[in-house]
Amino acid sequence: MAPRGRQWLKMLGAAGVVGVAASGVLIARDERRRRAYEPDEIRERLHSRYARIQARGAATGE
Repeated sequence: MAPRGRQWLKMLGAAGVVGVAASGVLIARDERRRRAYEPDEIRERLHSRYARIQARGAATGE
């Protein structure tokens, strides 16, 4: 039997709650990954990225 009237609103609300919960899970997982790096690791990665960007800019003549 197809939902009618307010049942649609209830289903829409439940889908919204599920969507918000799923987004929260993804955000929490991403935050855990980001916090897993040591400060020295982050610094090293940033320096290597910067060096690559500088090398690419020097190669194009900027």
